[in-house]
Amino acid sequence: MIENRNPSMKAMAVLIPGIFLSFSFDIVTPLIYLLYILAITFFLANIPLKRWLLIFMPLSLFAISLAWMTMLYTDESYATGDVVFKFLWFEITTGSAEVGISLALRSLCFIALSLLFVFTTNPTNFMLSLMQQCKLSPKLTYGILAGYRFLPTLQHEFELLKQAHRIRGISRAEGWKNRIQNMKQYAIPLLANSIRKAERVAIAMESKGFTGERERTYYHQMKINRNDWIFLFGMISALIVAYYTSYELGYLNIFGNEVGR
Repeated sequence: MIENRNPSMKAMAVLIPGIFLSFSFDIVTPLIYLLYILAITFFLANIPLKRWLLIFMPLSLFAISLAWMTMLYTDESYATGDVVFKFLWFEITTGSAEVGISLALRSLCFIALSLLFVFTTNPTNFMLSLMQQCKLSPKLTYGILAGYRFLPTLQHEFELLKQAHRIRGISRAEGWKNRIQNMKQYAIPLLANSIRKAERVAIAMESKGFTGERERTYYHQMKINRNDWIFLFGMISALIVAYYTSYELGYLNIFGNEVGR
């Protein structure tokens, strides 16, 4: 299962194809790779479909709107071919439509890759992997982890402050200007509590012997095994297959330059 893969290797398996996929301006390459991502998402990962769709669908609407704007304002060097249809004073050509659809498919690939990583990766394990495998500074790593742990408590304290204001008879502000003004009443107490907690965490870490040195032992050992390399190789190989298929079909387009047969 993808959940068991090393987080750093998983990040590379998502980042490397994402970078090389951005070079493709055709439709076939991102379409093939999108189908591959969806296949491994639902067959090799334990991700609830409803939860996945709840995030994917709004982001996909953003990708579609971005593609539509690209069709309307495509550069003249890409707006080639016959006119497909007209919208107001805009002319949508086959070239601009291809660029827009390609952008939408690439955006959907980026969204699917991001969701695959987020839904199958434990944040704590990811930071530990970055520290052990990628040699990230322990000071930076544990600082990020501490900040991540503070987020739920910060939200809870914000709710407590709002309830305390209601008990004291402070009415809710109406209008954006008044709401922004009232937010200043919450900022200082939240900042003060955050500073106190940060000091307590720093003292606790020092009392436990934390010095920030890279040469240290770990209770949770993150390792890279053969299956991690297979997953990385599979993600990159799928992109190579998508490029090769697009080339054989004569659709491959790199930065507006057709290189297909």
